Amino acid sequence: MDADFVTNWNNYPKQKSNISFPLFSEDFSSLLKESQPFIIRGNGRCYGDASLAPSIASTLKFNRILFFDDSKGILTCQSGLMLSDILNVIMPKGWFLPVTPGTRFITVGGAVASDVHGKNHHKDGSFSQHIISLKILTPQGEHITCSATDKSELFWYTCGGMGLTGIILEVTFSLKKIETGYIRQLQVKSRNLDEVLDLFDQYSHYTYSVAWIDCLKRGANFGRSILMLGEHASISELNGQKNLFPNKAKILSVPFYLPSFALGGLAVKGFNAAYYGKNYKREMRSIESYEKFFYPLDAILNWNRIYGQKGFVQYQFVIPKDRGKAGIRAILKRISDKGWGSFLAVLKLFGKQEGPISFNMEGYTLALDIPINSKLFNFLDELDLMVKEYGGRIYLTKDARMKPEIFHSTYPNAERFVSFLSKIDPEKKLVSSLSRRLAIK
Repeated sequence: MDADFVTNWNNYPKQKSNISFPLFSEDFSSLLKESQPFIIRGNGRCYGDASLAPSIASTLKFNRILFFDDSKGILTCQSGLMLSDILNVIMPKGWFLPVTPGTRFITVGGAVASDVHGKNHHKDGSFSQHIISLKILTPQGEHITCSATDKSELFWYTCGGMGLTGIILEVTFSLKKIETGYIRQLQVKSRNLDEVLDLFDQYSHYTYSVAWIDCLKRGANFGRSILMLGEHASISELNGQKNLFPNKAKILSVPFYLPSFALGGLAVKGFNAAYYGKNYKREMRSIESYEKFFYPLDAILNWNRIYGQKGFVQYQFVIPKDRGKAGIRAILKRISDKGWGSFLAVLKLFGKQEGPISFNMEGYTLALDIPINSKLFNFLDELDLMVKEYGGRIYLTKDARMKPEIFHSTYPNAERFVSFLSKIDPEKKLVSSLSRRLAIK
């Protein structure tokens, strides 16, 4: 097989790789018997090098539903199945994903390896909190079924372990009961960062919450925001509408990479002013489709091309809640002073979190998309030190450039994780560009 250049969603970095597409678990076993190390890759929707390596095994053809109890809301599937395909099956039966990130075009195995979070972390935790069991093929060829209470060390290091503990073959998890495919949404406009952080606490009883932030505005309106809150709408709230589950949204597309000048500060300022201004009232209530509420960017194919051929970095960090307000303010001010704003600056509230290697911790998390330029990485190194100073850490799934000393000093169980991997994978069968860069394997 000839090698080709592969990249993930942010188009950086690019890795020359050989890709195989196993169909059966036996195929993964055969790959492990070969001497060439490799990494598992799902749909490539992470932002960085976590699923890149010279040799890649794609799970996209390992994508079957194996069991679905539509009375109890329990599903078992192979790891290459995408969330979008699951939704097509479970929603007509009155079920929804327990946790979903901002795109439905990821695989279940990727959701586990990243221990993905959503807009409901403060209420429902991350994806790992809803997993009943995992079936894993270890690097030494052993098939192990594990859970939060049975063979728990393997389970917890797999959830958030970036695909390094073994090949996730099957995932059994619980679903969320719903009546319709709509969301009852409340949007609250805030004047500045302090106000939106207070609003998160004021509206913490809502299941879903997320805020868009204008990261370039200064002065009294520094950090002005729109907080978006949601609950699954009941049948009675649809006012007699017969179609309880919305038709598929129309898909647009970005046909080519935009030139770099389209991403300058003036463009971001203009977009931010228009987005903030669209909410002409302090509070706005509406009934929205689940697609519009959870997956607005999925309606735009190839939206990553907006950031040009050089690609972009999605920089996401979390700060503990007791230092969150000061930390978010200081880091956001540093970004604002630099003038490197983001069209998509997203703030969420995390609740308490279990898991030794998961990104999630109780606090505030901010994610920003920043186009790559010659000075960006040095600037992000500065932000890393600020995140560390405030007791936070960087999301590995969205990392493409963090230095190893930052990872090892901000993830409290990093050395235990490395030790565990040395025991379960002594021959280093599963190795990614990320694991090499961060001195994990």
